[in-house]
Amino acid sequence: MFAMYLEYNMNIKLLFGLFIILNYSNTMLFAQSNDAVLGFYWSPKKDGKIEIYKEGNKYHGKFVWTRESKSDINNPNEELRKRDLLGMIFLKDFVFIDGKYKNGKIYDPESGKTYNSIMWIDKSDLKVRGYVGFSFLGRTEIFTKANK
Repeated sequence: MFAMYLEYNMNIKLLFGLFIILNYSNTMLFAQSNDAVLGFYWSPKKDGKIEIYKEGNKYHGKFVWTRESKSDINNPNEELRKRDLLGMIFLKDFVFIDGKYKNGKIYDPESGKTYNSIMWIDKSDLKVRGYVGFSFLGRTEIFTKANK
């Protein structure tokens, strides 16, 4: 009887230990995956390169290279129409939630409009969806992974 109790106790401890190890490893994998978006990407038209970076717990994106110098001529704010696109932050305030980067904003310099946005990694590419109202009422752009 004592041997059965001891074996039962050992099995419970083993299962508990296994649970802790698996839970910790899943937490570590999850924690590592949230920063998978960090790095450099080519714009959809390959005429610019962006950098996704993190400040606090929020993710942002800015232009770090453009094929030619362009101003933000379509900005609705007249004072900002002369600013250069190079260095401009156009992806703002994304938070990693359930495997996607949500609650962000994307500024489209071609239209001068800002949209709600989500983004996610698909293989090594960055997919960014801008939308008004509901995410199914939007457009997805693909940013291809690039070297620095």
